[in-house]
Amino acid sequence: MSKKNDRVIMNDDIRVSQLRCNVDGAESLGIISTDEAMERANALGLDLVLIAPDANPPVAKIMDYGKYRYQEEKKLKEQKKNQVKIDVKEIKLSVKIAENDINYKVKHAREFLSEGKHVKFRVFLKGREMANPESAKEVLLRVWAMIEDVAVMDKEPKFEGRYYNMYVLPQK
Repeated sequence: MSKKNDRVIMNDDIRVSQLRCNVDGAESLGIISTDEAMERANALGLDLVLIAPDANPPVAKIMDYGKYRYQEEKKLKEQKKNQVKIDVKEIKLSVKIAENDINYKVKHAREFLSEGKHVKFRVFLKGREMANPESAKEVLLRVWAMIEDVAVMDKEPKFEGRYYNMYVLPQK
């Protein structure tokens, strides 16, 4: 809620003559003058907050703004706490990778997948390797054959710039 463009118009900042007024958790007061609404808010010890300034007439609510802001921030913190952060591990390969090196990288990928992490395989194409990008796809498909029992392919091997990428998720 601490955004600068999220400015709230309340109390003496309200510059309209009449508005539709509601009391928080109570009845609607209907269309009344701004001065009368301010008197009601002051009598209740609450704030007059403009909710819909573009409506005709504008809509205001009599409420405890500090308490409202506190509850909104509390909701945001709760939502943030319940979010699941996805961890993506990247494993780099090359076109001329040896079989033993592939086995070593696949072993690490299996560990990451067993921990519930996502894995992104990348094959970087250097110089003349760019002439035959299909060789990079073959490397990724060889890797996929070794991990398909513990993983789900999210994105097929795809050529992007100088890389051939494949995105793999853990099986559920």
